[in-house]
This record gives sequence, structure tokens and C-alpha cells, in this order.
Amino acid sequence: MNPQDYPTLGEAARVWARIAALSFGGPAGQIAVMHRILVEEKRWLGDARFLHALNFCMLLPGPEAQQLATYIGWLMHGVRGALIAGLLFILPGVVAIMALSWIYAIWGNVGFVSALFFGLKAAVLAIVLQAVVRVGKRALKNSAMQAIAAASFVAIFAFGASFPLIVAAAALVGWTGAKVGLAAFQGAGGHGSVGKSHFDDKATLLGEEHGDLTGAKRAGAFRAGAAALALWLTPVMALVLLSPDSVFADIATFFSKLAVLTFGGAYAVLAWVAQEAVGTHGWLQPGEMLDGLGMAETTPGPLIMVLQFVGFMGALREAGGTMPLLAGSAGGLLATWVTFAPCFAWIFLGAPFMEGLRSNRALSAALTAVTAAVVGVILNLAIWFAVHVIWRQVARIETWPLSLELPVLASIDWAAAAMSLLTLVAVFRLQLGMVTVLGGAATVGLVLHLIGLV
Repeated sequence: MNPQDYPTLGEAARVWARIAALSFGGPAGQIAVMHRILVEEKRWLGDARFLHALNFCMLLPGPEAQQLATYIGWLMHGVRGALIAGLLFILPGVVAIMALSWIYAIWGNVGFVSALFFGLKAAVLAIVLQAVVRVGKRALKNSAMQAIAAASFVAIFAFGASFPLIVAAAALVGWTGAKVGLAAFQGAGGHGSVGKSHFDDKATLLGEEHGDLTGAKRAGAFRAGAAALALWLTPVMALVLLSPDSVFADIATFFSKLAVLTFGGAYAVLAWVAQEAVGTHGWLQPGEMLDGLGMAETTPGPLIMVLQFVGFMGALREAGGTMPLLAGSAGGLLATWVTFAPCFAWIFLGAPFMEGLRSNRALSAALTAVTAAVVGVILNLAIWFAVHVIWRQVARIETWPLSLELPVLASIDWAAAAMSLLTLVAVFRLQLGMVTVLGGAATVGLVLHLIGLV
């Protein structure tokens, strides 16, 4: 590509805005959209550079699709390009989830709104189960990975083990397995193909020959990374010091921990959120958690944007005062801030060392083991959703060392069970797309409301 073909920052911003508007369908769909536009259509970078960047982002905690956009923006236009790409990628989701949160808080108990989310809950259950299958096919390549997945499921389902503990244990197993030379931990993972085209990187804008970084670009990245860390941690520390007992301090610290430890994608994050935000903090009910995921599934942007809804509901309920909606908005935006500010820090601080990180076999094996553990965590999330969607009552068992929830079988909601079965058929048998399943389920929920069944 000729130097005169290099896009200006404004031209790149328009492309990133287009990608953001089309970023439905979770990280797999979002990464596919980026590949189609950036590699196949614009030819700004080739397959090798794209996969190189994607593999780096897989090493990081947080939403890989948003970080991939940020990293490619940095490759093209430095810090300004990274900020434009990363912020535009999440902006539509921030606006949409905030608007839906207000609607939910004001009219959530109105019949037609409840019926709409009744249908969405069943669809979300099917989509999470589909995620279990997809991630499992990619991650569980041998008996060792299958054993890690099974152990993580039992640990979180039956014993209430925390998500960070499961991640740490799986990483240690993978790291150790690679260091001692076990065959099951050699030649780890990867995403597989993300597109059918294979352009020669030398014929694209960001080919392998443009991989070297200048000292100024490295220094700029490190300065931006330090600034991102300060912008993330300063409000957290201020809230903890000035108002340690407030819901806002709790939101800031809880979602900051998520930002550091959320390997494995949005569904793995939701398993931890369901465990802590619902069970420990009581910020929202299980059904509301499902409603929030339905919002995130049907709006552009990362699925992890559901955390904005969690923060909104937590502050709405606990902050009190005369303006609960404003408190909820502040809680939602705070959750979003401490979730995504670290993502920019990881990119800016880690990008100059990308090649060294990507070639570390032990680290790659550790993250492959974490991905296997995440399969078990997502399976637990699917069962948790199923229990709370299909049954009206749940029994909690707390007998050491057990800590689990089981449905009260007599309390089954037959309408919810039928809806869940229909969405499972639509996803696994008919292989309908996510938007079709979500839209159809919401429509059926409204119809059932009109005829008086829900």
C-alpha cells in the first residue's frame, strides 16, 4: 500500500464508528466484523498482523474485542488512534444500556415490559449454553483440559469456590505442566481462523515490515499507560478513603477486581458477578441479572457492558436519597469507568512487549488452562440461569464443605420451561442467529402476555 493511501485519523475514526455500530453478537461476532472491514475491505493489515494482535489481547484480562480495537488503533495512529478506536467501540453500548436501565427502573414492572424480558431470559439461557459448546470445542482438546474444566465446574457449583481462585489454580496447573514438559500443555490454543481470506501482509498497510516500534512510540505508550492507571485508580482510592461504607466505594472496588481478573470473556465474568453482586452484595435479583444480559445481547458493544446495568441497579437501590435514578446513573457509569480504564492501561503498557509475551510457551499454556477452566465456569452459569429461569423457588444448601443452590422441583414454571425449550431448539437444531432468537423470544413473550399466560 502506498504511503498516500494511509488513512487520516478522521477517516479511521469513521471506520471505527461503523465497526462499533455493527458490533453485535459477542466477541466472536465483533472480531469477525473487524476482520471483514479492516483486513478484507480496507486492507489496512493482513491476517498475520491481525492474528498477532488478537493473540496478544487474549493474554490480557478484560474484553478482548475492545482491546483488539484499541491495539490496532494504537498501531495505526499511536495513543490518539487507540483512544478513538477503544472509546468508539464502547460508546454505543454505554448509551444504549443507560437508556434501557432508565426504562427498566421506571417501567420494569409494567406488564408488557416484564413479558418482553420474560422471553429474553429464555433466549439468554440458550445463548449461554451455546457459548459453553463453542468454547468447549475450542478449549477442551485433550483429557487434561477436560479434567480442568470438570474440576472448575465442581469447585464453583458444589463448593462455591471464587472465580479468582479457580483462575489462579488453573493458571498454575498450566504453567507447571508446560515447565515440566507434559504433552497436554505443549502447543497451546489459539482462536483458529477468523476469516476466509489470507492477504499477504506485505501488500497491506501494516505489514510485518512495519512491526518495529520507534523509541518515541514506545515512550508515548508507556506514558499513556501510566495515565490510564492513574485515571482508573484515583477515583477508586478517593471513594475508598472518603466514603468507605458507600455503595459507590463497593462498586469501584468490586468492578476493579473484575477488571484485573476477568480472563475468559464476558460469560466467565458474569459467573463471578452472579456469585458476588447477586449473592453477596444483593444489588439485584437473579432474574434482573438475566434481564441485564438480555439488554447487553441486543445492543452493540461488548457483552461485558452488562456490568453497567449491575452498577446502575446497585446504586439505585442502596444509595437512597431523593434522586435514585441519578444515583443509579452514577453507579452505572462508575462501573463502566473502572471496567474499561484498565483495558487501555493493559494495551499501552503491554503492547511494546507483545512479541515477547506471545512467544512465552509457559504463559500460553497457563492461559490455555484458564480457558479450559472457564468452560466449567460458564457451564455453572448456564445451570444457574436455568434454575432461576425455569423454577420459581430455589433451595440453598450450606453444609460444609458444600455450598450450592438446587431448584424446588414442584415450583417449576411451565411457561418458562416451554420457552426455554423452544429457544434451545432454535439455537441448536435450527441454528438461527442470535438476533433472530432474541427477537423471536421477546415477541413470543409479548404474545403470551396479551393472551394472559404470563
